[in-house]
Amino acid sequence: MSVAAIVVAGGRGVRFGGPKQFSPLGELSVAAHSVRATRGVAEFVVLVVPDDYDGSGEGADLVVIGGDTRAASVRAGLASLPTCDVVVVHDAARPLATRALFDAVVTAVRSGADGAIPGLPVTDTVKRAAERDGRMVAVATLDRSELVTVQTPQAFRREVLERAHAVEHDATDDAALVEAAGGLIEIVAGETNNLKITELADLARAAAALEDNE
Repeated sequence: MSVAAIVVAGGRGVRFGGPKQFSPLGELSVAAHSVRATRGVAEFVVLVVPDDYDGSGEGADLVVIGGDTRAASVRAGLASLPTCDVVVVHDAARPLATRALFDAVVTAVRSGADGAIPGLPVTDTVKRAAERDGRMVAVATLDRSELVTVQTPQAFRREVLERAHAVEHDATDDAALVEAAGGLIEIVAGETNNLKITELADLARAAAALEDNE
């Protein structure tokens, strides 16, 4: 089964103070690390960027302009992919995902799942909260044994992902759209070092991790 990848780098980085995905991380940009990571499993990589992007492609085979939402950006990437059986979707802001993690999600799809996502168990107690009389209060304690936090890369059968996106709804990740369309999503073990860069401190942590791996 052939594999292509979409690296989503269309965000504006409001919390970061700019497009974090193009910040320098060692000798490459954050997004370039993510593009390079996908090369372990994908024969073709599309980078989805904001409309004011003026870079050189970060090593991708094709650069396309994204939309106003994450889902719209993924749809722009999907529309530009060549023929393939499996699509890997990866957030550019996760530059430390390993080859083993990419292999795991792709292998799960090749083994019969409609999609596969990395998940980490929740170790903290989780409360459901609500505002009452001007105060935020706890209203329930959730069973954390049934909860995971989700990462990228995520992999999908192409026809399943395209069908899920055909409704043009929005979601925080592609797995949510596939779930809503009735698809089977397998969860593989995530990686604690697969951090998502959202703040300047995260960039420093990623740089330190890269140095430790050299």
